[in-house]
Amino acid sequence: MKTIVLKLDPEDKDLSSHPGIIKGGKILREGGLVAFPTETVYGLGANGLDPKAVKKIYQAKGRPSDNPLILHIADLSDLEELVTVVPKKAKVLIEKFWPGPLTLVLKKKNHVPDEVTGGLNTVAVRMPSHPIARELIAAANVPVAAPSANLSGRPSPTLAEHVIHDLNGRVEMIIDGGSCHTGIESTVLDFSEDKPILLRPGSISLEAIEDLIGPLKLDAGIATKEVQHKKPKSPGMKYRHYSPEAELLIVEGESERVKEKLIELIKNSQKKLGLLATRELVESLDTDLPPITVKVLGSREKLEEIGINLFKLLREFDETEVDLILVEGLPLHGLGLAVMNRLRKAAGYQIIRV
Repeated sequence: MKTIVLKLDPEDKDLSSHPGIIKGGKILREGGLVAFPTETVYGLGANGLDPKAVKKIYQAKGRPSDNPLILHIADLSDLEELVTVVPKKAKVLIEKFWPGPLTLVLKKKNHVPDEVTGGLNTVAVRMPSHPIARELIAAANVPVAAPSANLSGRPSPTLAEHVIHDLNGRVEMIIDGGSCHTGIESTVLDFSEDKPILLRPGSISLEAIEDLIGPLKLDAGIATKEVQHKKPKSPGMKYRHYSPEAELLIVEGESERVKEKLIELIKNSQKKLGLLATRELVESLDTDLPPITVKVLGSREKLEEIGINLFKLLREFDETEVDLILVEGLPLHGLGLAVMNRLRKAAGYQIIRV
């Protein structure tokens, strides 16, 4: 198919009446696919109440069909049409963080199709804050099922160019709204059990959530492969994700020991190497190291900068000839937990701890 690529300004005050938004909404409502920007990453949208439309997402991405999708809504009143109950603690988080990068897993109503939920009795829902996303969903007048707009397993797209590279000719429309604001997918919390569980860390940190509703249980799959042996409740829990073409190897531990190990690996490897590391580490490296392709994540003191850069830099490595990308591990607090969750999955959990 021929894909329409439409450039829109998120700051446009007349987005709701823009012909492109109206056309995109019509495509979604009638069963087509539209890729669009959110504050996290670009999403690949379909009518979330139309099983045939949802199946097109899996086909376009090459995505396993037991991996659930997130339903995106434009207004809080849309939530009650999709779920049976919203627990009190979930309401506290909704009041604080919606619209925004927070996804809640709740018990679904019967009309929400299995194609969205992976056959589970729960559904993941969020209300994005990005103006283009909100206006597009409102124009469609249906909840929009939308995973990241990339081929399955590839780094998530934070620029329209990434979407075009992966999905041009596979979808009806791609809306170019510029760079995404956070670059890391939403935080996902499961409220379908007795106690809330963090299924996927994101830009809304574990600490920020626990300050509001108390301690959370962490799903084992945040740090390990364990979740691959059970049915996932949200995207990003199963299968290898976020991966560039080259192999990744992460070195985790105290920063000085990580640096020493990375230098040792660089000096002794026979492979064409890449290095993905913080500005602080890169600037401290010796100048007599063998040639290596270096990408700077950002500063350890500005984790939001690292979040924005992560997927873009992983994709940039695909334009080089590296065989192995060495990665500096980050502390597991704040946004660092989300960044390391994505990097560990991208590396297939190949980690050296020092």
